[in-house]
Amino acid sequence: MFGQALADGILTGAILSLGAIGITLCLTILRFANFAHSELMTWGAYFAFTFTSLGLMGSPLGPLTFGWGFLLATLIAGALTACLALVVDRTVFRRLRNKNATRLTLIFASFGVALVLRHVVVLIFGPQVEYYSRELQMAVLLLPGVRVMPDQFFVLGLTVALVVLLQLFLTHTRLGLAMRATAESPMLAQVSGIEVTHVIAWTWVVAGLLAAAGGVFFGLTVQMRPEMGFNLLLAVFAASIIGGSGSLFGAVLGGLIVGLSENLATLVVPTSYKQAVPFLLLVVILYFRPQGLIAAKT
Repeated sequence: MFGQALADGILTGAILSLGAIGITLCLTILRFANFAHSELMTWGAYFAFTFTSLGLMGSPLGPLTFGWGFLLATLIAGALTACLALVVDRTVFRRLRNKNATRLTLIFASFGVALVLRHVVVLIFGPQVEYYSRELQMAVLLLPGVRVMPDQFFVLGLTVALVVLLQLFLTHTRLGLAMRATAESPMLAQVSGIEVTHVIAWTWVVAGLLAAAGGVFFGLTVQMRPEMGFNLLLAVFAASIIGGSGSLFGAVLGGLIVGLSENLATLVVPTSYKQAVPFLLLVVILYFRPQGLIAAKT
């Protein structure tokens, strides 16, 4: 039981880390807590579902439940989610920034955006649970008492690859370095010739891409429902803050901690209390180490 919970926790943590990275980008570059970010995960999952339901799933690749078509649907979902993020920014948050709105105003606006995005999903797709595939899958015996689905192996490997690619992007490209400079000081970045508005737009794109990936991976390994983003909201925020706002690897570490703690907690408490674990972790970390486990370098 412990080994299985540990394996499930690592997978859950990997998915949460993608959402936590997006939250971290919002906190450091956009300078506000975007409570609508988890709803982008929901939209990413349903964008991919739209194309798979049209027959783009493809024939299963080996032991997996999906084919090359699903990977294409995931890429399209990422692009559409990034576009949705840009639309949200230009219709809501950019106008508020131009009016010098306070951070608190932006946070309240993100709550409103989250409600709209969630209910539009219900309006279009309905409130029922959805799955990408109904294919039966045989679990692989990893260790005695630990079984993992091939889809879970794939999701974990692709998540690691995405995090590595993002780190390379932030450290070895001009745009990535511009994003890091803007996170440190938008005014100094602008004085240095960096187009801050351009950086903000790309921040929404990157956050949207990661949110879509996290949503698709969650839908593939668990299930999809319109309130998926709402259920993940506290977990991804806790992961971001626990790891340390402004730290990429802190977000990954926070995601793993939250994922492991949620799944290991089910061994001693009822499953219904699982969602309370991130909140308890958040309170403890904020009390003993408010800057997070890995503070951002300044």
